[in-house]
Amino acid sequence: MSDTTVSTPVPASGAEPAPEPASSSRAQQRRARKNAAKDPKRKITWDRVWAQRALLAMSVPLLLYQILFKYVPVYGWAIAFQHYKPGRGSIWNQQWVGLENFYNLFTGVNGERFRQVVVNTMGQSVLTLIVGTFGAIVLALLLNEVKNLPFKRIMQNITYMPHFLSWVIVASLASVALSLPSSGGFINQGLMSLHIVDEPVLFLTQPNYFWEIVAGTNLWKELGWNTILYLAAITAIDPGLYEAAEVDGAGRYRKMFSITLPSIRPTIVVLLIINSGWILSTNFELPYFLGNGLVSEKSETIDVFVLRYGYQLGNYSLAVVAGIFKTIVAVILVGSANLAAKRLNQETLV
Repeated sequence: MSDTTVSTPVPASGAEPAPEPASSSRAQQRRARKNAAKDPKRKITWDRVWAQRALLAMSVPLLLYQILFKYVPVYGWAIAFQHYKPGRGSIWNQQWVGLENFYNLFTGVNGERFRQVVVNTMGQSVLTLIVGTFGAIVLALLLNEVKNLPFKRIMQNITYMPHFLSWVIVASLASVALSLPSSGGFINQGLMSLHIVDEPVLFLTQPNYFWEIVAGTNLWKELGWNTILYLAAITAIDPGLYEAAEVDGAGRYRKMFSITLPSIRPTIVVLLIINSGWILSTNFELPYFLGNGLVSEKSETIDVFVLRYGYQLGNYSLAVVAGIFKTIVAVILVGSANLAAKRLNQETLV
């Protein structure tokens, strides 16, 4: 039996087919990926709506809640363009003044103070966001490496519990912790025992310490709670990746930096985008309860400013203008963060 040789078909002209350029192959692959990403959207039909009627019915209460408490009150923004006085009756029976309230807020008598308040709010929020995100990621990585399950659960419960305390209690605890040693200030007592300071430091009377105090208190209260999403993202990582890395000789830290962190990066980016919208909506209770006249230049935030110079003085129009300003800035920050993440090929909201 003779071997049969399979020959490649040759064109009638006798010339061998020219190989396809590599660039053309890469272009076809890019087009294929683009076409695969552009899946045609399924049309919404009454059959699909009826098939998902249970889910739609369950979403109705939430939709009504959002409309009633989030969208209906927006008509109150009309107060920002009025000299609003409650005694005049309806909101539509007020004196209209155009953009006068906006001018007064940013450049009027309170303009300089409001600009400083905006700086304080952004400083406290950004510092709190950076410290809180970094601390939550580190704690999630450390808890993930704990193999003793009972000890891991105890640590999780200890770090979660401060989240359930009210901010009033947290502010009181922080005030006592930062006080003099004779009043229970264990922070001063510890610093003096370690010979870091020679005399007690009056933290709550030093403006330069206030932002760090707010960030540290927020970290203590919310650290354990903020790790939940990161731990959930870590549990979704394929265990086979760790096994393959271990076979290749990777240690605990190499697996942490080469597998765990890159795998939870989309979660980190999305949470940062969401939290960027709350930059001007920092916590109200801490600056209000821990602040005093000695540190007001660093402690006063937009919410505290609105309370003192808006509601307490009956200047409701100023309070609404500040609220509109916060909303506009939040939309701009979220949109900018989302666009930046998209430009960097990271996970985005939309």
